[in-house]
Amino acid sequence: MAKAFASQGDTGEKEVSFTEVGAGLWAFTAEGDPNSGVIIGDDSVMIVEAQATPRLARKVIDAVRSVTDKPITHLVLTHYHAVRVLGAAAYGAPQIVMSDAARAMVAERGQEDWDSEFDRFPRLFEGHEEIPGLTWPTTTFSGRMTVFLGRRRVDLLQLGRAHTAGDCVVHVPDQNVMFTGDIVEDRSACYCGDGYFADWPATLAAIQAYAPDAIGPGRGGALIGSHAVDSAIASTADFVASTYRPAARVAAAGGSLRDAWAAVRAACDPKFADFAIYEHCLPFNVARAYDEARGIAHPRIWTAARDKAMWAALQG
Repeated sequence: MAKAFASQGDTGEKEVSFTEVGAGLWAFTAEGDPNSGVIIGDDSVMIVEAQATPRLARKVIDAVRSVTDKPITHLVLTHYHAVRVLGAAAYGAPQIVMSDAARAMVAERGQEDWDSEFDRFPRLFEGHEEIPGLTWPTTTFSGRMTVFLGRRRVDLLQLGRAHTAGDCVVHVPDQNVMFTGDIVEDRSACYCGDGYFADWPATLAAIQAYAPDAIGPGRGGALIGSHAVDSAIASTADFVASTYRPAARVAAAGGSLRDAWAAVRAACDPKFADFAIYEHCLPFNVARAYDEARGIAHPRIWTAARDKAMWAALQG
């Protein structure tokens, strides 16, 4: 029997955790749903990742208000995906920050991504009527940007492409804590449909070089301590490599996308089949890996129609 498209069959509410990962630093996580980060400064708060809708963003705000009444002044978006950015309006933050490359992705494909993800994740888009439109940053940067929340320094860093062309991470040096967006996951499948397989390992290595004491990953639980951090980085690297290498071998031999699908499943199912959103991500990951292996350097735009055609071809 054909699998339900993407996450359309995932209708159960997730249990939220709000975990302190350093002094004044919190990870908002929800059993494999998109995470957010909270950075409390001397007189204000920075949020990392907005959530998919204002309805979901208010859950983050409620968690913030359980630990501080300081105003939310900054919202950092590590990349452009709809499930990360479209809840931005709920925060009322004067500063919304993205990398220049992430903003360019909003301009190039933001509406298509919204339409696509709306079909993939119906549960996450409950209350979508409140979304005022595409989320645009008020401030952009290339390479590096530092924000001071009073005396607390926060570094926004582009360490390389991985999950998208515009990824950034957020580093709080006084606690050596990072919020990595979807570059790092914990027991959740990486979504690679807009990714850069050749670059992802070096970007993970650049994160590893900071030897973070804790990480708020894109999905999965908060990572506290070097063992948890190192294990998640290694698992993410293994997931990316185990997806790309079989697809690349098939492409080099002149095989089809369907052949690549079978090869990637053989490599990944034994290790990752129980990860959150695994079946959802796998067809998109195989399609992108096969494209990159055949020399398509810049990920093709996913549309709702392309999503459904690819799903029917591979998961149908």
